[in-house]
Amino acid sequence: MAKKNKKKALGRGLSALLDDPQNEIRSISDSNADRVVGNIIDLDLKKIEVNPFQPRTNFNEEAILELAESVKSLGIIQPITVRKLGLNNYQLVSGERRFRAAKLLKLETIPAYVRIANDQETLEMALVENIQRRELDPIEIALSYQRLIEEIKLTQNQLSERVGKKRSTVANYMRLLKLDPIVQSGIRDGFLSMGHGRALINIEEQDKQLEVYEKVISLGLSVRDTEKLVQKFKSQESNTKSKPKLAEIYSELEAELKNYLNSKTSIKGNIEGKGSIQIHFNSHDDLKYLIKKIKRED
Repeated sequence: MAKKNKKKALGRGLSALLDDPQNEIRSISDSNADRVVGNIIDLDLKKIEVNPFQPRTNFNEEAILELAESVKSLGIIQPITVRKLGLNNYQLVSGERRFRAAKLLKLETIPAYVRIANDQETLEMALVENIQRRELDPIEIALSYQRLIEEIKLTQNQLSERVGKKRSTVANYMRLLKLDPIVQSGIRDGFLSMGHGRALINIEEQDKQLEVYEKVISLGLSVRDTEKLVQKFKSQESNTKSKPKLAEIYSELEAELKNYLNSKTSIKGNIEGKGSIQIHFNSHDDLKYLIKKIKRED
């Protein structure tokens, strides 16, 4: 019990240190900054603002309620992380679910790690920490990766090192952002898995992609069945695209043969080049004429 009280006193002491206007800690080089950074401090919830860089945009209310019940029974086991903005002013870096649960319980303070960083460092810390520690959905992870690349100016190789993932894994997540927004919503809402998304992304035309997506949802298809459906769809699409080309070729040949023989003809063939030719005639004389024409070519 004495150890517990000592920890609380330490927290209060550090909080007082941060609240001192005459010796305000504004950067890591300021006096006493080393005593603050890395230590757990009891912070007033009213002094903390939500992080605008938060990658998670969907918060399950039921999960927040469950977490609040856990906090009510066990307390907050994992402190949140905040960035000091100014005197008595902090910004959340990570731990928004815990922060929301604490506010729901109307707690006055919350244990927190205080960091002093600029906005770019804060963004990187928030994104990387949330990717590694929180259960983000695949689209949120992809968006976080995209922000790290675009706003922090990381390459995919650098990003893979920061988040501890293979470069191919990072690339697979980011490819999900090429999906139609409706399909992305399906993944975010849990109707589809990342595997489903990776299969659907092979259909480039968005209207066709949505057509297959609706079948996957209505039939409750597995990832493997979705992959088979996409392969079948692409095969049919390929055949459909090739038909006009074949029809155009055979139509030109029919016209050429008709002009030469002066008789109606029809040509049928497949993509391998196999087929048949029909030459129409109206009398024995027409037939003899056609045979002579054909033999003349020999």
